[in-house]
Amino acid sequence: MRTHLDGFRGDTSETFIIGEPSKEARRLVDLARRCRDAGIAVIRDGARLGDIGFAIEQLAIREGCSVVREFGGHGIGRKMHMAPHVSHFGKRGTGLLPRAGMVITVEPMINLGGPEIRMLSDGWTVLTVDGPMSAQLEHTVLVNQDGHQLLTLRARSDLESGTDSLISPDPPDRLRAAARRQLVPQNLCSNA
Repeated sequence: MRTHLDGFRGDTSETFIIGEPSKEARRLVDLARRCRDAGIAVIRDGARLGDIGFAIEQLAIREGCSVVREFGGHGIGRKMHMAPHVSHFGKRGTGLLPRAGMVITVEPMINLGGPEIRMLSDGWTVLTVDGPMSAQLEHTVLVNQDGHQLLTLRARSDLESGTDSLISPDPPDRLRAAARRQLVPQNLCSNA
């Protein structure tokens, strides 16, 4: 789901289970959520982008799964896809240094099998090469000096009721406040 408010964008995705899922499907979706959250947990002013990918990939591998390498998170602001690219695999202590005020997405695709994928001719549908299931979840995250803030967090009441409402409480004010603090992502990174 994408949002656009006062010239700024937000991006989020969720994997929904329809019908009676297998234990394997439940495990995969739960792992994808935990991988996303593990990547988000390391975000703070001064942590490197490689730390995000490392946290995600290590959890996926420990659980016997893999991370798709062709897609990753991204900077987001006045445009949907901006620098920097946020890999969901990597080496701790490497990559750009995000700074407070930067807004990025974390959206790992976790596969039960190998990491290889193929895209269908429609340019949208992605399948795993070896056939097993894949799951993806995403949040838009503001880097701040104290760590981070999730800009696409759903209200607990929405999660319990199953509605699709995003960001609570008072979504417009929360997004506007984040947008006012946001700077251009390319200017907030350094290789230092």
